[in-house]
Amino acid sequence: MSPFKAYLIDEQEGVTKSDFVKLEEAQLDAGEVTIKVAYSSVNFKDALAATGAGRIIRRYPCVGGIDLSGTVAASSDARFSVGDAVIATSFDIGVAHHGGYAEYARVPAQWVVPLPTGLSLYEAMALGTAGFTAALGIVRMEENGLQPSKGPLIVTGASGGVGSLAVDMLARRGYQVTALTGKESEVDYLKSLGAAAVMLRSTLDLSRIRPLDKTLWAGAVDNLGGEVLAWIVSTMKQGGTIASIGLAASPSLNTTVMPFILRGACLLGIDSGYIGEPYRSSLWQRLASDLRPQHLQSMTRCIAFDELPKVFDDFLKGRAHGRVVVAVGGT
Repeated sequence: MSPFKAYLIDEQEGVTKSDFVKLEEAQLDAGEVTIKVAYSSVNFKDALAATGAGRIIRRYPCVGGIDLSGTVAASSDARFSVGDAVIATSFDIGVAHHGGYAEYARVPAQWVVPLPTGLSLYEAMALGTAGFTAALGIVRMEENGLQPSKGPLIVTGASGGVGSLAVDMLARRGYQVTALTGKESEVDYLKSLGAAAVMLRSTLDLSRIRPLDKTLWAGAVDNLGGEVLAWIVSTMKQGGTIASIGLAASPSLNTTVMPFILRGACLLGIDSGYIGEPYRSSLWQRLASDLRPQHLQSMTRCIAFDELPKVFDDFLKGRAHGRVVVAVGGT
C-alpha cells in the first residue's frame, strides 16, 4: 500500500489544527478489517471535531470522519473477504480511532457491517450516521407503541441531515409530520420531503413553558434539546413518545415530571454510537428497504475530497442543508 491521503486532526498548544497529510499503512489503527474508502460524509459532529469548536476528539492526532463506506482490502476476520462492500460508522471512528477521511481505514471487525442489498456505497454515506440515527429513533418509538393512528409528530432541526431524513422516513410510513425549522427558506424543501406542515421556530414563545400545555404531538424526533425539547415535553399527547437525538441548540433540559406521570409521556435517549449486533445490521437492512428515504438523492450533494475543509463552517453556522457525501476514493 503506497502512502495515502488523509485529513488529519491534531492539537498544537491547545489549538486544533486540521489538514491533508500522507500516511503510511503502519500508521493505521489496530483492527481486523482494512477498508479502501470510497465515500464518507459530513455530520455536525465532524465539523465540531475538525475545527475544535467542540471537544469531540478524544485522541490526537486522529483522522476525522465518523462514517465510511468502501471495499475490504484485507481482513483477518472470516466474516469479511477482500472485495466485500462494507459500511463502518459510529463507535470510536473519527474521534478516538482514525476515521473515514482517508483513502484507507483499519477498524475492528465488530464495527463493520456488510453493505445491504439495494444500497450503493454512495447511498450508504448519503444515509450515514444521520440516517442510522433517524432510523433508530423511529424504530425505538414504534417499539414503544407509536403508530400513525396515534396522531401528528414533530421533527425539530428538520432541515439538517438527521431531521431531513426523519421527515422523509416518517412521511413514507404514513405519519402526519410537522417540520420545525429556524429557516423560512427551507419551507418548500421540507414539504417536498413529505412534511404535512412546517412550523418556524420564531413562532414559538419559549420564554414561559408551562409544565403541561395543550396536547399536540403523539411523537417527536428532537435534534435540538434545550427549551424546544422542554416545550415538546409539555405538549405531548397521552402516551406520547419522544426520541431525543441531538443537542444542536442546548444540552440542557428544564422540565417537570408532570408530562411523564400524568400523561405517560416517554423520553427515549437515542445513542446510535454503540448499538451492536445483530441490531445494527438489521437496522441497515431496513434502511435499504422499508425505511429507505424516498428523496435521498434530492437531499444529498457530493463533494470532492479536496473540498472537505470548506463545508465545516456551514454546519457550525446552521447553513447546512440535507446531507453531504465526500468522494474520498469512490466513483
